[in-house]
This record gives sequence, structure tokens and C-alpha cells, in this order.
Amino acid sequence: MTALYHVPVMLDASLKALNLDGDVASGGHWMDATFGGGGHSSAILTRLSPDGRLFGFDQDPDATINTPKDDRFTMIAANFRFAPQFLRANQGLPLDGLLADLGVSSHQFDKAERGFSLRQEGPLDMRMNQETGQPASAWIAEAEVSEMTQIFRRYGEVNRPDKLAHRIAVARQKAPVKTTRDLMEILSPSAPRGKENKFYAKIFQAIRIHINDELGALEDLLTQAISMLKPRGRLVIISYHSLEDRLVKHFMRSGNFDDEVKRDMKGQILAPFHPLVRKAIVADALEIESNPRARSARLRVAERTEWMS
Repeated sequence: MTALYHVPVMLDASLKALNLDGDVASGGHWMDATFGGGGHSSAILTRLSPDGRLFGFDQDPDATINTPKDDRFTMIAANFRFAPQFLRANQGLPLDGLLADLGVSSHQFDKAERGFSLRQEGPLDMRMNQETGQPASAWIAEAEVSEMTQIFRRYGEVNRPDKLAHRIAVARQKAPVKTTRDLMEILSPSAPRGKENKFYAKIFQAIRIHINDELGALEDLLTQAISMLKPRGRLVIISYHSLEDRLVKHFMRSGNFDDEVKRDMKGQILAPFHPLVRKAIVADALEIESNPRARSARLRVAERTEWMS
């Protein structure tokens, strides 16, 4: 089920970043913030000793079908932004390592009814958890032109987002925008020839990020990691677009999202994390060939310092 549901990206690099690639089994407490198909979690469990514990988080109810039968594993059906309260309730703090593989899983892309895919027509949903929140079609139906413009500009980084927002506003007066195909047809006059899919992907990304508050949840996770991880604990994040990667890079380097570096009298950086790689780790050609989703993946790793703000 795991392989069909989602192929884990940069699995070996993730284990190495978590400091779990040695021959000696590790104890302690660990967190997989984006359980998905359970590929990363399964590999982590193989490296844990009998007294080690792993906590998997996923807000998508579909992910629970992949829960491993292992007494060391605890599945938590919730967004990772709520991790501290669940970990405290399960005596899971402090953590020795935290891994988050961000973005949409292969399973979610492949299910037309989830509304993430460009390839298959489906309802314009895009919720990571279809049991809560507002589907994208409802947002499209009522959002002001100014709001759509802002979302497309900020999260899609597209040219003339105002023009796209006006197209949608005009079209929805004639008929509801209910499916992924409906939205693509409305936006098709603005799609650059030969780059249509890339264009649509940016719009879908922008709407998805907004509907799920993905960047807000990521900021919460990074901020909370300061108190969740023990000194020398590892923070490992795999991101798939520049908006996420920029947040992660800045936070790991400075402990804030504006990348304002604090220094002591001797010029030493004062921050809750110490980045262990200068540049993001990327997948090799062999992995990209077998798992195209890995092409845009960027892995960053940092170690918790003793410093507290």
C-alpha cells in the first residue's frame, strides 16, 4: 500500500539528516510531520530500538490506512501545526528529530476527486482534509477580485494576477466554477503557448496554499520546533517550491522569517538552530528518473542549539 500511495522522496538523505543512518539503533522520540504513505516512517522504525517512539501526523483521513502495526508508532490524525499539544498528551516530548516532507502526496494527486490534478477532471476541492474547511470552488465563488489577485501574486508568482482574477469574476457570473477543468478553461486565454501546464500548476498551487493555509502551518511548525526539539535534535524539512524553501532557509539560519541574524559581542550567531548544510540537498538523477516528484524537492537540515530567545 505504501509504495502505491506515495513514494518517499530522498529517503536515504532524510535518514542521514536525522542522524539515523548508522548501525546502532536509536531510542528517543521522533516525529514524522507528514506521514502520507508511511514510507519515511517505516524506514525510521527500522532504525529505532525497542524503546524508541515515533509519532506520525497527517490531516488527511486517507493516510490512516497506512498506519504500521508497531507498538512504537503512534498515528495522530491532525495537522502538524497542532503537534505540541498531541505530543504532550502522549508523553512524546522532547523530540530527538522531526521530519516534514511538505506538499501534496502522489495519492492526493492521483485521486481526481481531490481536485489537485491537472491531468484528470475533478471537483475543485484541493483540501488536504476534505472533512473540514472550505473547498476551492466555494472560495472561487465568493472571493473578491482583490483577494484573488493577492493570492495569485503571493502564492503563484504569476504575471498579471489581476487579469486572471477578473477573468474568474466574469466567468462565475455566467456559471459556477465547479471543476478543475472549468477553472483551466476560464484561464486558458492567459496561458502561455507551450507552457500551459506550468501556468495552470502555479494557479492551482496558489489556491491550494491559500485553502489549506500551508505557509501559516509551516511557520507554526518551525516556530514550535524550538520548544519541541531537545538540544542537538535534528530538524529536517523537504520542500517543493521557493515559498516554502525560503521560509525554511531563513528560519534555520536566523530563527525568524525575516532572516534577521542576531549576534553576540564576539560576532557569534544567536539562533535556535544551526544549519548543517549551506545549500539545500537535492535528489540525484537516478531518483528523479524513478520518481519525477523528487525533481523539485529541496532538503534542509539543522541542529537545535542551546540558545533560547
